[in-house]
Amino acid sequence: MFLDAALSKYDLQAVPEYARRVEAIGYDCLWTSETAHDPFLPLAIASTTTSSLKLGTSIAVAFPRSPMVIAYTAWDIQKASAGRFILGLGSQVRGHNERRFSVKFESPGPKLREVVLALRAIWECWQQGTPLRFKGEFYNFDLMTPFFNPGPIEHPKIPVFVAGVNRYMCRMAGEVCDGLHVHPFHTPKYLREYVRPAVEDGLRVSERSSQDFAYATASFVVVGDTEGERAANTEAVRQQIAFYASTRTYETVLAAHGWEGIAPELHQKSLHGDWKAMARLITDDMLDTIAVSGTYESIGPRLRERYAGLVDRIALYQPYESSVDETRRAALVRQFKT
Repeated sequence: MFLDAALSKYDLQAVPEYARRVEAIGYDCLWTSETAHDPFLPLAIASTTTSSLKLGTSIAVAFPRSPMVIAYTAWDIQKASAGRFILGLGSQVRGHNERRFSVKFESPGPKLREVVLALRAIWECWQQGTPLRFKGEFYNFDLMTPFFNPGPIEHPKIPVFVAGVNRYMCRMAGEVCDGLHVHPFHTPKYLREYVRPAVEDGLRVSERSSQDFAYATASFVVVGDTEGERAANTEAVRQQIAFYASTRTYETVLAAHGWEGIAPELHQKSLHGDWKAMARLITDDMLDTIAVSGTYESIGPRLRERYAGLVDRIALYQPYESSVDETRRAALVRQFKT
């Protein structure tokens, strides 16, 4: 199991130093996400200032970009990083696609599957010199003249992960992808009884084994070396859990524990922006099932114990300000790895 880090500040001038620190402390991968900033630019910078740290998107939103645009960006970062790039893609929800990105939202599972297949066809054309002939339901690619072909690279196999919550996406990931980004809103029971069986169905279709596939996630954590610090961070985590639980997309996680009855009430309160009342609906039992709590010395072993046999890559999801010195971060990484 690998311990990864998430980029916390998207100041491009600060990325080189931050990436070097993450690598020096001993994290295995630096992930970026697409929220208020482009997820690829920081990794392009980090690829030239690190040497062993893997670099990945967790996730980049797929549909606002043509697969050809994604293919060029991923190819360049893979070359600059000497094969350390992981391309993570997600569909996002209808509202963000249509209202934030102003793109058509249709059949997200099959369309994302086709994005992955189109990327592989484009990369094979560039690497092997084969004609580009991809025809699908959503995308068609059949033009690649030498002027627009970047040519082969030393490490052409770019791992592609997709984000999945429901059964179709998880199964599709097992069928055509190299890994799955498991949403931070999850539980071990949901992973064991819902996610992994769906992925394994897809792996059987593609005639691959679980050794050909990786599960990556970020875990809600309440970390602090004092009771006061942990208490303040607990409320932030409780509120973020309530936010996700109010969204219909994540009802499968709640249903795994018989908690789906709380979703309508959370949703109604979210419409009024009553975030504090929503947080109060998240019981201590729910919090302990979803999040991991501890000090910077103890949280690493607790994460390993919880996720043993369930995921391959884990990062900390901390929806609160965390101005932690490098000594405590190094202790966390050291304890996780030992």
